[in-house]
Amino acid sequence: MTDNPSPPSIDNKPSTDREALPVELVDDSGRAIGACSVAEAHRAPGLLHRAFSVLLFDATGRVLLQQRAPGKTRFPALWANTCCGHPAPGEPVATAAARRLTQEMGLRTTLTEAGIYRYHAADPSTGRVESEWDHVLIGRSVSDSPRPDPAEVLDYTWVRPEALHAALTTNQDAYTPWLTGVLELAEQAYRSSTSAP
Repeated sequence: MTDNPSPPSIDNKPSTDREALPVELVDDSGRAIGACSVAEAHRAPGLLHRAFSVLLFDATGRVLLQQRAPGKTRFPALWANTCCGHPAPGEPVATAAARRLTQEMGLRTTLTEAGIYRYHAADPSTGRVESEWDHVLIGRSVSDSPRPDPAEVLDYTWVRPEALHAALTTNQDAYTPWLTGVLELAEQAYRSSTSAP
């Protein structure tokens, strides 16, 4: 019998140090200008880089939120959109977002880009900074039962957008600073897709 000091992750693949993965740095127009590690991009004062935020809708128009795991290096334990991440330099955003949706939430669906939300937010609890050129993608959920990775997700819930807007106004500290902007873009795209003939 041999010792196994670092057990495999849930899907039996070796765990990855996500902070060491590369992200794509961008300029003020969203053009790629280089790369660095996730950790370096999020070190104060923050480097502007490409990211994505996914928000799924169900058949009744509810949105799927996740509560970020307590071990997250930025904004731990706060409620956020369905999933977030960073494409590798040069990687198509939709490809990276679909992969991350499966990894974090155990869900697969077609994703459509809704727009760009650029934001800058410092996390007072960790000292890290988000400075993101955030591609917002939406999709329709085919399952009410996500299978989240507990290393990434503490909890999840389905909520009506109007209830979420109210909560973001009255209890802002429970949510990530990017959620309001992501929700607005996602709702516009969702309404356009459902009103199309």
